[in-house]
Amino acid sequence: MSVPFPDAASDDGTEARLLAEASPGDNAPALSVSQLSAAIKRTVEDGFARVRVRGELSGAKRAASGHFYAALKDDNALIDMVMWKGQAARLAFRPEDGIEVIATGKLTTYPGRSKYQLVVDTLEVAGEGALMLLFEKLKARLGGEGLFDRTRKQPLPYLPRVIGVVTSPTGAVIRDILHRLADRCPTRVIVWPVLVQGDGAAAQVANAVRGFDALAPGGPVPRPDLVIVARGGGSIEDLWAFNEEVVVRAIADCRIPTISAVGHETDVTLADYAADVRAPTPTAAAEMAVPVRAELQAQLATWQGRMIGAASRQQALRAERLAAQARHLPKREALYAPQRQRLDDNGDRLDRAQRHRLAVTGERLATRAGALRPALLTRAWDRERAKLEGLGRLLTSLDPRALLSRGYAMVRDSEGAIVTTATKARDAGHLRLIFADGEVPVAAADSDAPPPPPKPVRKPSAAPGASSGRGQGELF
Repeated sequence: MSVPFPDAASDDGTEARLLAEASPGDNAPALSVSQLSAAIKRTVEDGFARVRVRGELSGAKRAASGHFYAALKDDNALIDMVMWKGQAARLAFRPEDGIEVIATGKLTTYPGRSKYQLVVDTLEVAGEGALMLLFEKLKARLGGEGLFDRTRKQPLPYLPRVIGVVTSPTGAVIRDILHRLADRCPTRVIVWPVLVQGDGAAAQVANAVRGFDALAPGGPVPRPDLVIVARGGGSIEDLWAFNEEVVVRAIADCRIPTISAVGHETDVTLADYAADVRAPTPTAAAEMAVPVRAELQAQLATWQGRMIGAASRQQALRAERLAAQARHLPKREALYAPQRQRLDDNGDRLDRAQRHRLAVTGERLATRAGALRPALLTRAWDRERAKLEGLGRLLTSLDPRALLSRGYAMVRDSEGAIVTTATKARDAGHLRLIFADGEVPVAAADSDAPPPPPKPVRKPSAAPGASSGRGQGELF
C-alpha cells in the first residue's frame, strides 16, 4: 500500500494525485502536519458526507455560545459529536446523559486535536422506550420541584365568558371544540394558533399560554376565564412537544385555570400533570368547560319555583301567626271606651270651668264698668240712642214691605224683578202679586199660558233698627 505525499505548494486537491503517484521511501518529500490533516479531513468528509448514527449520549453539555457537545457511545466504541447553536435551539427535547438517540449529520475531523467527530444536524430520541425513559426522568425532576402538586390546582369557572384555546387552527380539534361549545352553551372563544408537533412547536405552545396569561383584564383583547391546550392523538413522538419542560412550566405558572386535552384518552403527557384539569379528549375538554344551557335554564327554573314556593309559605305562615296574635289583642272599642269617657269628663269639666270663669269675669267687668260711667257720658249716650231709635223708626216707615200689611201688593215678573208699569206687566206675561201673607201668580190679559207655580216668599223681618222695647242696656 502506497503512502500519498502531496505537493507542499498545492492546496487544490492535487495532493491526492501526487500521493497516489509517489512511492514511499526515504527520498519522498515530507508533508506538513496541516497538509496531512487536510488530506485526512477531505477523505473522511468525502467518504461519510451523510450518516445516521445511533448511540447513547455521554458527557452532554451546552456551551455558553449555545453549541451542544456530547459523545455517542455503545458497548465498544465512542465518537464525539457537536451540534451548532442554530440546530441545538430547535431540539424537541432536552438532551441528557443516558438517552439513546439517533444523530444525523456528517463526519469530519478536528485537526486541532487529531480527532474525528460527527457534526449533527438533527437529533432525535431513538425508540419509544428511550422516550419513555426520558419522560419518566423529566417527570420525576419537575415533580420534585412541586409543579404537579395538587395545592397548585385551580378550580374551573362554572360559566366562563371567554375561553382561550391553544391548538392548530387547521386541524379537526378546534372544529370539535367549537361545535361542542355551540351545542352546550355558546361562549366566546379566542384561538391562539400554534404548531402542535415538530420543530418549534413546544416554544409556540409555551408562548401562547404565557400570552393568554399576560392579557390585562378590560383590555382590547379580553382576558380568558379558561384556557384549553389541545391536540389530537398521535404517537409519543408526535405528542412530545407537550412533554417539553418549557411547555410544562408555562402551564404550571399560568394564573388562568387550564385544561389539558392532548391526544386520546390513553395518551398521557407532562402537560396533563401540570394543568389544573386533564381531559381525555378535546371534545371532553369542551364539555368540562361549560354546562349545558338547557339544563342550566331548567335548573334555574326549578330554583325559581322553589324560591317562590318558599316565599309563599313564609308569607302564609307569618299571616297565620299575625292573625293568631291579633286575636289576643283587645277590641278597638274596648281600648277606646276609657279614653272616650275620660274625654267626656274632661269636656264637661272644661265647659263648667269656662262658664264659671266667664261669670266671674263678667261680674268683675260690670263692677269696673259702673265705676267708669260718669253722668255726662251717660247723657251723651242717651241722646245718641234717641237719635238712633228715631232713624230706626224712619227706616221702618220707609220700608216698602211694611206697606203690604196695609193692603198694598208688590208686582214681580217670573224672574223676580219688580214691575212698575203696565207696559212691563204686559210684556212680562206672567206676574206674581206679593202680599203680606204670600204671593199669587197671575197672567196678563193678553197671555194664555198658565202662570208659573208660586215661589215661597220669606216673611218680612222686623224693620232694621226697630226697638226691642228694652231700655238702654249695659256697655258690654
